[in-house]
Amino acid sequence: MSTQALHPALASWLAEFNQRVAQMMADGYKPTAIGAREALAGLTRQMVSEGPPIAWVNDDLIPGHDYSVPVRIYHPAPTQACPVLLFLHGGGHTAGGVSVYDPISRRLAAATGHIVVVPEYRLAPENPYPAAQMDTRTVIKGVFAMLQGRQMTFMRRLSVAGDSAGAALAAAGCAWAQHEGEVSIHRQVLIYPSLDYTMTSPSMQENADGYFLTRARIAWYFNQYFQHGEDRRAASPLYLPIGPRLPATLVISAGFDPLRDEARQYSQALQAAGVNVAYEEKPDMIHAFLNLERLVPAVCAETYRRIHDFLQ
Repeated sequence: MSTQALHPALASWLAEFNQRVAQMMADGYKPTAIGAREALAGLTRQMVSEGPPIAWVNDDLIPGHDYSVPVRIYHPAPTQACPVLLFLHGGGHTAGGVSVYDPISRRLAAATGHIVVVPEYRLAPENPYPAAQMDTRTVIKGVFAMLQGRQMTFMRRLSVAGDSAGAALAAAGCAWAQHEGEVSIHRQVLIYPSLDYTMTSPSMQENADGYFLTRARIAWYFNQYFQHGEDRRAASPLYLPIGPRLPATLVISAGFDPLRDEARQYSQALQAAGVNVAYEEKPDMIHAFLNLERLVPAVCAETYRRIHDFLQ
C-alpha cells in the first residue's frame, strides 16, 4: 500500500474525472475501441502540449513476414551518429498511436539525444494477440536496415522503451531478443508497465477503482487483446525466462497504479537473475502520468531526465 498521499493536482482532477465517468455509466456508456481511442487521444491532446521541435521527422515502413509496420522517425541531430531508441506507445493494446503520442515521442528524442523510432503497431480488437508482438519483433529486427536505407547517420546501438501496454511489448520483445543471435539490445525502459496478464498482484485490488486506470478497464482491454483462449500467464512478460542477454533495465512505476506490484515483481525477478535493474516508484502518481503532464509537469520533466541518464 502506498504510504504517501496522492499528488494534490491529481487528486483534484480525479475527483472531477470520476464524477464524469459515473455520469457516463449512468447514461449507458459501453466500452468500445472507438471510445477508448478517442478518450486517450483527447486526454493527451488536452494535457500534453506540443512537443519540442526535432530537426528531422519522417515516416517509413519496416517490412515484416506478413505485415509491414509503419514507423515515425525522430532524429534530433541528423549530422550526428546518435543511438536508436524504439518507443512503443501505451493504450491497453487497443488505443494510442504515433500521432497521439507525438508530443511524448518528441520529448523523448529531445531529452535522450536518441533517434526515436515509434511503430504504428497493430491494435486489438481488429488485430488481437500476438499481432502487436509480431510487429515489435519486426521493428527490432529491421530498424537498422530501415535507417540505413534512408541513408541516415546513426549509431548501431538499440534500446527499447514503452509505457503501459507498450512496456509489455517492450519487455516481451527484449525477452525474445535474448535468443536472437543477430539482435542486441542495449537497454530497456519500462514506464508503469503492464507485465502480468493474470491480474493477480495485490495492487490490482488495492488500486482497483478511483485512480484513472481501473481493474475493470484493464480486464476489458485484455479481453480485446486475447480472443482465442490463450494462456495469459505464459504470455505475460513477468513470467518469461530471464537470461544473461536481457538488457539492463529501468522500471518506473506509480504508487496509485493497479499495475504497480507487477512492476516491482518484475524488477525483483531481474535482480535475482543478475540483470542490472533500477526500479523507481513515484509514490504519489497514478497510471499514465506522462499523458497528464499539465497536472504534474515537474514529475514528467524528472522522468525524462532519468531516462536520459539511464540510457547514457
